[in-house]
Amino acid sequence: MEEKQTARVSVPRTAAVRATALAAAIVTVAAGLGVRAAAGGDVAKYAGDALYTVLIHALVVVLVPRVRPLTAAGAALAFSWAVELAQLTGVPADLARQSTVARLVLGSTFNAPDLLWYGVGAALAWAVHSGLRAGRSPARP
Repeated sequence: MEEKQTARVSVPRTAAVRATALAAAIVTVAAGLGVRAAAGGDVAKYAGDALYTVLIHALVVVLVPRVRPLTAAGAALAFSWAVELAQLTGVPADLARQSTVARLVLGSTFNAPDLLWYGVGAALAWAVHSGLRAGRSPARP
């Protein structure tokens, strides 16, 4: 009996990781918009803070697909904290008055509890990223 061979398309690992991270970034933005639409006040604000760091983590993975989960989470947390601490200078507030994009990316007003919620987002992103890496087949490089 003759066996049929199916053609297998091999997607390079880095391309698959980048595509997954990009999808995660899109889902994260949608989640942030959804939280803002469904909830208000502190729930929306602090969920947004955590999701901001998750988004940064996903973007780090898009740029550096072989990055380790802890390194990506640390970079995302450091970036988030740097943006928050920059708000103490007033520069982000000035930029936010001139640009909606700057307001969304940089914020405008320092809020110490945000630092904690960025940590929550980094921990969540690290856990998901670690879980995805652990679930990958050992036969694949």
